[in-house]
Amino acid sequence: MAITTPDDFPRRWRQPPNFPLEVPFDHTFLPAVDILDHIRRDEEVRFTVLGDDDWQVRMDRTAAFRTAPIEEIATWTFRLVHFNLSRFYDDLLDGFQEEVMIPWRTHLSARGFTWQRLAPILFLSTGGASSTYHNDNSHGLVWQVHGTKTFHSYLDPDKHLTADAAVLGETTGEDPPAHDPDDRQSVTMRPGDQLWSHALTPHWVTTESELAMSVTLSHGGLCHRGRFSERELALRAYWDKNPGEAWTHDLRNVRY
Repeated sequence: MAITTPDDFPRRWRQPPNFPLEVPFDHTFLPAVDILDHIRRDEEVRFTVLGDDDWQVRMDRTAAFRTAPIEEIATWTFRLVHFNLSRFYDDLLDGFQEEVMIPWRTHLSARGFTWQRLAPILFLSTGGASSTYHNDNSHGLVWQVHGTKTFHSYLDPDKHLTADAAVLGETTGEDPPAHDPDDRQSVTMRPGDQLWSHALTPHWVTTESELAMSVTLSHGGLCHRGRFSERELALRAYWDKNPGEAWTHDLRNVRY
């Protein structure tokens, strides 16, 4: 059941499984292909060309990704991520700060939440592309903007990866390990759909449409009236024992 009222979220956010939300953000994005054409040229963008073509084809496409005709790029299998969207608040994402980030921060603050980082991340991919299998140190409000993706996780993440193992980064790989399909939580997301992804839970995302775009609002150190989420307590305990490592790797998976 989707979270639709202000009181639902504080009751559900502290422990898995993931759950849908309905947050009525009043923001209209440019067409996904236009955003792709702009953002692929930015120096901070990160992308991986995928597919069954031979190694040389992938290398050639990687070299040409920023300059080839956008109509050609859109036919390639790739995944793309940009972690620093504030660079585009005055042009590509005009109004995003005022229409999305400020209202959401205000909504959380009014209900007793605090955080140490809250920033948007943009994901673009084409049909057949998949993210890595990984976990994040941050909670994510995943907002599907264009196309269709399926967000895969587990109904009971502890059966597949403990929080302590997640803190040590024992998750990351190109593909998920073998598991019972009945343990999986797979949520197909279409434009406008939203999902809460819990910190330190293993997951992977597959693209089901020709082009798909989503924005994740990433929450680092999220806390409600002095209480962290259940799995993030493991991260806090690890950092207490290893203060030199706290925040050195930021809050995102570096192998998307």
